[in-house]
Amino acid sequence: MDRSTVSDAIREVRPLLASQGYAVPDRPGVRLRTLEDVFAYADAEGVGLRIDGTEVQVRRPRAGRPGRKAFISGKKKQNTIKTATVSDGQGRTLFSGVVRPGRMHDQTAVRTEGIAEQFRQYPTVQAEVDEGYRGLANEFPAQVSAPPKKLKGDAALSEQHAWRERRRRQSSARICVEHTNAEYKQWRPLQRFTGRRETYTETHLAVAGLVSDRSARRATRHKPSTELVLTRPAAC
Repeated sequence: MDRSTVSDAIREVRPLLASQGYAVPDRPGVRLRTLEDVFAYADAEGVGLRIDGTEVQVRRPRAGRPGRKAFISGKKKQNTIKTATVSDGQGRTLFSGVVRPGRMHDQTAVRTEGIAEQFRQYPTVQAEVDEGYRGLANEFPAQVSAPPKKLKGDAALSEQHAWRERRRRQSSARICVEHTNAEYKQWRPLQRFTGRRETYTETHLAVAGLVSDRSARRATRHKPSTELVLTRPAAC
């Protein structure tokens, strides 16, 4: 089979996978595609959200190309593209997207997608985030939980122990979404993306959708059976 044939097939299949959305646990046939869908689902089902950003290294734009510096990550000092992931408390993908150049801050990226409006619309939805979303935690302290702020150097020893314990508990609550992001990067295209940056969004959404389906099937397979077992009465 010629390489161009394979490339044509990929170009046809990739947008189909990218548009399928994300599986809802225990709801076969229901898909989540936007942040609005995720918050409506979390509000209806009482699901606590975990939000985290991740970035993937991409090819450096040509010299002199407009917007070249927009891809330079302040954290990794490389050319990257960032995405944001939302999972439930078991690390199952509910949403992954908000694709932005690496220079943009994680919190800025999700705000451009209207996440603050979703928190206002659904005041009962709770979320666990990391330090990168401190602004959301300050704006919605009753809904968004971020790591506790660092203590001053002269804090009492008992306060330091309490601070470490609160930080450990908050980290344990949101570690599952970091595992979800790590699962995406088990796929070679998302370890270091060497294709055209214009196709990254579709590639990421396609991979995230497949991971979502796999985690939903895994949860169904491990769910204890509730079927009744009929036994024949013992002979008299």
